[in-house]
Amino acid sequence: MDWFPGATAVSALRVYGWPAADGRRGGSPHLHTASAEGYVVTAGTGALETLSGDGYAEHPLAPGTVLWFTPGTVHRLVTDGDLELLVVMQNAGLPEAGDAVLTFPPEVLADPAAYAAAASLAPPAEIEAGPQSGADLDLAARRRRDLALEGYLRLREEVVARGPAALAPLYQAAAALVRERAPGWAGLWRERALAQAERTGEQLRELAAGRAGHLAASAVHHAVPTPPPRRHGMCGHLQTWDFTGGSGAPRN
Repeated sequence: MDWFPGATAVSALRVYGWPAADGRRGGSPHLHTASAEGYVVTAGTGALETLSGDGYAEHPLAPGTVLWFTPGTVHRLVTDGDLELLVVMQNAGLPEAGDAVLTFPPEVLADPAAYAAAASLAPPAEIEAGPQSGADLDLAARRRRDLALEGYLRLREEVVARGPAALAPLYQAAAALVRERAPGWAGLWRERALAQAERTGEQLRELAAGRAGHLAASAVHHAVPTPPPRRHGMCGHLQTWDFTGGSGAPRN
């Protein structure tokens, strides 16, 4: 079974345009605990705000911009208009299995049950039971974004004032939240990222011996776009592709 090259995941993202408490429009600030993430901007303009070992920074985004960041980088996408980009995630399967942690206020991060409830897009209490409409999901995603932004804005102030050391409590809370999931991630990593790297190693050994048998297995694979509407992701509306129909697994 093959995966997208390098065992990465790819999705198309249209950043949320809802205004936030600080007057900017964009998605939910969060970090990834074990996966790097990359962007290729395809349309619109905006910025990526980051909190990392380099402190606070803002990175302009415009068509043609390519950037990426490593695990632990708190990131917030903001849009000046119709910002759209391709997202490339390391370790396909890990982000989908809960590798991301949202920057909720410390009291929420410290309570796994409260965190799970806040991170869920389950219907708010005032929405009647039944299938969720697009408006229901928008409301739930926006509330999640606003709570993550509340914690993020506090954290940003601390990082600006004290430097990257201010991120330590968030990192510890994130590790505690994902601790029980991490053993399962090891299996996904071995099945996908490690398996592809080992396959490349075997191919190099074959080539070094003058053998080309693996080239006869050459093939072209296709993924099927998931049907509309786009999914509600942390940063915006996601277009994903289904790899299960050919030789892979769903992304994001």
